[in-house]
Amino acid sequence: MFAELERLGAKDIVLSSDQPLNRDGSVSLARRSMLDPGVAVYFKRKGRDGVFACDKYDQLHDNIRAIGKTAEAMRGIERWGASEMLDRAFTGFEALPAPDAWWTILGVDQSAAPAAIDTAYRKLARDAHPDQNGGIDGGMARLTAARDEGKRQHG
Repeated sequence: MFAELERLGAKDIVLSSDQPLNRDGSVSLARRSMLDPGVAVYFKRKGRDGVFACDKYDQLHDNIRAIGKTAEAMRGIERWGASEMLDRAFTGFEALPAPDAWWTILGVDQSAAPAAIDTAYRKLARDAHPDQNGGIDGGMARLTAARDEGKRQHG
């Protein structure tokens, strides 16, 4: 699997699983019973972060093999002259950026009191509400989730 990813141009490959790692960073297959046989492989390709994950199979080695075979198939796409298609396909495998912290969304300090959280929420909600000019459902949902998280931590 590592070799296939490297042939695909992947760098800084990190394998993640609940299994213990060997000294070389590969997953130990010695322990056969596990709660989660899923695996994720993080990497960089063409300067972008990416991830392949698989938990389809009941055995860890089968999920690792599936990722290796996927990388092999994607290399085929590149070899067969459709590298632009491959680059577009990789946009679906980009690692998602971490979401903004609740205090950043609300524009308050991380140690803000619940009253300050509510005040910031109400002020921002006036513009973000879908009934307002330019307001959208997603923006309001984001504010509400940030307010709820902040109050949960400080309430």
